[in-house]
Amino acid sequence: MRFARAHRVADLQGVELPSGAELVKTQHRHSRLKRIALAALYLFAGGLLLLLITIRVAFDTGGETMGAAHKTVSSTDGTTIAYEQSGAGPVLILVSAALADHSGTVRLAKRLSAHFTVINYDRRGRGASTDTLPYSPEKEVEDIHALVDANGGSAFIFGSSSGSVLALDAANKLGSKVKKLFMFEPPFIVDESRPAIPENLGGEISALVGQNRRDAAVKLFFTKGMGIPGPGVTLMRFLMPGWSKMAAMAQTAPYDLAILNGTQTGQSLPSNRWTAVTVPTLVAVGGRSEPFFHNSAKSLVKMLPNAEYKSLKGMNHGAVLLSAAALASQATDFFLNQN
Repeated sequence: MRFARAHRVADLQGVELPSGAELVKTQHRHSRLKRIALAALYLFAGGLLLLLITIRVAFDTGGETMGAAHKTVSSTDGTTIAYEQSGAGPVLILVSAALADHSGTVRLAKRLSAHFTVINYDRRGRGASTDTLPYSPEKEVEDIHALVDANGGSAFIFGSSSGSVLALDAANKLGSKVKKLFMFEPPFIVDESRPAIPENLGGEISALVGQNRRDAAVKLFFTKGMGIPGPGVTLMRFLMPGWSKMAAMAQTAPYDLAILNGTQTGQSLPSNRWTAVTVPTLVAVGGRSEPFFHNSAKSLVKMLPNAEYKSLKGMNHGAVLLSAAALASQATDFFLNQN
């Protein structure tokens, strides 16, 4: 025992032990690191909370339009089309995008109602509108026709994303009943700047809806149809306040894919589909949107005799919600310009 103790003492003789001052410095350093770590944690938590609030505010559709009248019209096949009417002035019909009802364009309607009689409607199968199967894109054109006839017989039309293509089909069918057309980011794919949409996507979505897997159907639409990565869609599901509403409308996603049939193949747009469109048309794309939107918009403008392409600075595909005031200003200038 004495021998072992002597060896331990001998081993420690060559070790320089920290002084009291150095121990205090070490403790202060550890304490400072803890404070930095806690501050970083608080900043992360605060940033995450701010992100959640920002997302919820950004995607809050804003409720109903103040003072709007709630009306319905019967389409050719007996389907009831519900709409909000607000404002005063020339009639302007808003055509919403995929997985959206009239609430998705409420922000836009509120701003446009200062200059127009705005007709903000639920497309068939959405919101308060009914549906009549089997579906065809022609029936949705008939819905717009019924709205036009119920509101003076002619109208301006604003359409967003796939809704803009439906609006273009309506202009092709209704002729002079459509006075001007504003198309915001029709999602055509005319080259290799974005992968083509699988032809069977609508069938896959319908199959999931038939199995009552509506969340999965919406996720499939966003991943395969819009090219959003899976993790991003998962975040959308838990952060976006409108996810449950989109799931309730999941059966209508194939409707928009049917409207877009033949236009998302990576090839030229069909040359004979919109030959009757002569109405002044603005095809607008957000300056921050992906190149395929710009490429396809320019391609469409070349096909139409009275069309113009315009890049809108600072906007992207979500501008109907996120930049409603600026987008409404662009639409107002276009529709009211006499040139």
